[in-house]
Order: sequence, then structure tokens, then C-alpha cells
Amino acid sequence: MSLDYSKMTNVNDIHDTAILEHFRNGIGHKALVISPSYPYMFVGMIKELLGDTVMIDVETTHFAQLEDRTWYIHIHNIEVFYIERPGAPQIPKLEDY
Repeated sequence: MSLDYSKMTNVNDIHDTAILEHFRNGIGHKALVISPSYPYMFVGMIKELLGDTVMIDVETTHFAQLEDRTWYIHIHNIEVFYIERPGAPQIPKLEDY
């Protein structure tokens, strides 16, 4: 379902609403999220949205001690993200070599 942005005039509101809608449509899909704050990178399944916070069941970060946990990430702390969709490129499996 697409939202009607025509009545919104504040670009920050449009930005936040669009990102939340994108994550809401990605519930149940794997995501890669990069944040400017520690621990910087998360790969895992999007479980749900709680207000403007994304709940991710994280399987991989670059610190093994922080993996296999649920993380709550505020959308303002997301710098870059990618959500896997059927038929689209997959997030590579990250392993230590």
C-alpha cells in the first residue's frame, strides 16, 4: 500500500514517512543497515516497526559478541540500508576468512 504524500509539506516528514513505509513493506525480509554509531553494521531479518524504530533480528555484525540478538534501530540512526526482495540481488554472507 502506498501512502498519499500530496498533503505533506515538510520534506523531513515526507522523508521519514517514506523510509518507515519502505521498512514496513520489508517486514519478514533480510536487511543490511549501516549506522554512523556503534556497532555500525547490522544484517538480519526485519521483524516489525515500533513507532519510528525498526526491530531487526540481527544475525551478523562485524562483532560476533553482538550477533544473534534483537536490535532496535531508530530511523534517524540509519545512514545506508538495503532490503532484500525476491528477484533482487542478495546480501552476501559475511564470514571471517
